[in-house]
Amino acid sequence: MGLFDKLLGKTNKKQSGMIPATKKEHEEEWDFYFSNVNDNLGSLFVDLGVREVAPIKDKPNIVWVSIRMNNPREDGLSSQEESGILADIEDALVARIISEHNAVYVGRLTSAGDRDLYFYFGDTILYDKTISEVMVAYPKYEFDYGSKEDKEWDDYFDFLYPTPQQFQSIQNRHVIEQLEKNGDSLNKAREVDHWIYFQTETDRETFLQKISNDGFSIVDKDYDKELDETPFKLHIKRIDYVDQNSVDVYVIYLWKLANELNADYDGWETSIEKD
Repeated sequence: MGLFDKLLGKTNKKQSGMIPATKKEHEEEWDFYFSNVNDNLGSLFVDLGVREVAPIKDKPNIVWVSIRMNNPREDGLSSQEESGILADIEDALVARIISEHNAVYVGRLTSAGDRDLYFYFGDTILYDKTISEVMVAYPKYEFDYGSKEDKEWDDYFDFLYPTPQQFQSIQNRHVIEQLEKNGDSLNKAREVDHWIYFQTETDRETFLQKISNDGFSIVDKDYDKELDETPFKLHIKRIDYVDQNSVDVYVIYLWKLANELNADYDGWETSIEKD
């Protein structure tokens, strides 16, 4: 199997731990994921890139705008027929608020029939006037808004930003999307490889004992002296399906086991299989 026949969802271990250079402006990195929000299904669309510069000291206030959807789906998310107008409202609010208040738009939540937009401001003088003036153009939509002090950007980090497990699921989706872009229908089971890095050889053996009845085979066990914190490498594989639900089940399982042992689950790789 050639190099270009494979797709990876793993990082370069030898580059991990590098500290990015200080940036005056962050590079936007928008992504989405699903979560349970107050016992309702929620879809979150978040600028992950803000993490590199947050909290921004001169923007200590969070402002939210809540738009009540007129035709939500039964699960409370936005319907296809309403998605266009909701996007127009969002674009109009974001453009006006950023322009007039030098705010940072960090994300949105769609859940329980509402679409909530979140911004970080310096001062909040007349923010309500700006929102109301935008919404005049959309008289069929009810809306609400509010603000509070959030110097440490806790609402961004603790609510909008994905948990480590959710972030792993996002990474899984990225690899699956690349498979589909390359013509993979995801219908075929195939070998899926995984890499885990451990602090000690004992931890690696404990991990192998825990998965001994799960059908994984060992491809390689190695020691990499260049990796000071986790030099004990483990490469395993198993025949599996690669749709989102299947991948999340076995990858999150391995990821959790690795975390229990203070190890680093470094991702998965598989081949492109076309019908």
